[in-house]
Amino acid sequence: MNLATIAWKSIRQRGLASSLTALSVALGVMLMVAVLVIYGILQSTFSQRAINYDLIVGAKGDPLQLVLSTVYHISPPIENLPYRYYLDLKKDPRVSVAIPVAMGDTTEQGGFPIVGTVPEFFDMDYAPKRPFMVKGHGFRRDFDAYIGDRVARDNGWGLGTKLKLVHGGAETGHVHNEEFEVVGLLAPTGTPHDKTVYVNLQGFYQIQGHDKPLKEAIERERKFFGEPALQGEELKDEVTRIQKKYGVHDHDAADEHGHHGHSHDLPEVQKEVTAILLQCKSPIAANLMSGELKKGNQGQGVNPIVPMQKLLKEFLGPAQSLLLVMTSLIILVSGIGIFVSIYNSMSARRREIAIMRALGAQRGTVLSIILAESIILCVGGGLLGLLLGHGLVFAAAPIAAAKTGLIIDPRAFSPYEFVLFPVLFAIGALVGFLPGMTAYRTDVAESLNS
Repeated sequence: MNLATIAWKSIRQRGLASSLTALSVALGVMLMVAVLVIYGILQSTFSQRAINYDLIVGAKGDPLQLVLSTVYHISPPIENLPYRYYLDLKKDPRVSVAIPVAMGDTTEQGGFPIVGTVPEFFDMDYAPKRPFMVKGHGFRRDFDAYIGDRVARDNGWGLGTKLKLVHGGAETGHVHNEEFEVVGLLAPTGTPHDKTVYVNLQGFYQIQGHDKPLKEAIERERKFFGEPALQGEELKDEVTRIQKKYGVHDHDAADEHGHHGHSHDLPEVQKEVTAILLQCKSPIAANLMSGELKKGNQGQGVNPIVPMQKLLKEFLGPAQSLLLVMTSLIILVSGIGIFVSIYNSMSARRREIAIMRALGAQRGTVLSIILAESIILCVGGGLLGLLLGHGLVFAAAPIAAAKTGLIIDPRAFSPYEFVLFPVLFAIGALVGFLPGMTAYRTDVAESLNS
């Protein structure tokens, strides 16, 4: 019979005490594994591996809010920019790709975010060297839409599904009459794209309330670009000129907009974008553009990685450290519990140890058995905690996704988990050493006579 078998039989004799001490280790390891895995997921999500844009250009405001709203769809947009601003950036020689996006609505079913954009959005990789995989065809009509994998699964949607947009949120917002048709299904990406509906930007602009009133749009655009305001007859003439060119469309006419497929040309001055995604021709060009935009008073250009790393470092990093310290203390206290359990059992096991010695067991063998008990309890509790930790992440993933909008892979694994078991082995050996030395020094004759 080997040492591990003897140690296991001894543990089974003290089943309740052994189970409780191993469970305490398991709970500490479970919490530590959950913290490591979730923090690793956040680091991966908020990193360059999940974002393929050099700059996100938006209205002046909090850079973090701009990134959270544009990339992760978990914060309301700051403010819109004139469409002309997008056209100007697109012409900049330092820009290789400029993609406009417009947001603010959700789906009527499920409350998934709506993003209006252009077909070129899907020509870009959603992450470096990770292209979009689409089942269906591209945007051909104004009221075409793509849906992410999670949207399709949760809502039971497929190609040909008709959907309506809700302004202001699925619970209290106004449901628009216009219908979009699903013409493309996005393959799973493990990113916020999975929970997003993308619609043709031209159709997005033609929804009631998405086109800014003409007079207000003219005044805002001129103010944004620092141009002299038009007064009186000049403003009236400009309005007349645009209406003559594009016509007048009454979005309040329910009979005109109550069906899918209504399309009309919209003046650029009435269009707005929430943000502009830029890929620049070089990192230097991106840095120069970001600095220029920061000095101006029109918009801001944000490297999406910078605010997210700041968030991780200043807020999530200390929280992770605190949680790891707390879970480490739990594991340490659990180790002390194992020490107390085994040490208290020594007086009851003195005769058992003396018989083993009388039958020929060496002092080192007795010491090894006690150490093996302690190590089995620590490592066994750690294995249980590992399973419980990943089970906790698996159970919490859909809840966290529903509450925060983040996509969490329940199968994620942290490389730091490999360090846990050598540490638990060392703790087991350490807390078992003193009881082991007590067994090592047991006097055979005295113990047999007692």
